[in-house]
Amino acid sequence: MCGPCLLNEYIRAFITVLYWALAGAIFVRVMLSWIPNVRLPFGVGEFVWNVSEPILAPIRRAMPFFGGIDFSPFVALIAIQIVSSLLLSVLPPAV
Repeated sequence: MCGPCLLNEYIRAFITVLYWALAGAIFVRVMLSWIPNVRLPFGVGEFVWNVSEPILAPIRRAMPFFGGIDFSPFVALIAIQIVSSLLLSVLPPAV
């Protein structure tokens, strides 16, 4: 396999893993919000909060309040999917 082809595959894999990591962190954050006073071991809860808050906070500030329901995780997941798809479509196709 040629060098640029291999680099292309590494970039595709990185974008895909980053997408799933961010989506997973947002999903875990939503699950933790439904179960109050739960502490995950090894600082997983704090890690999830630190990863997802920079994404969710700007969306939460920009969206209107909908009667106690936070739609920012849904909007963030859609935005992450769109950005991931756009980045993958810009890369040359895999050989």
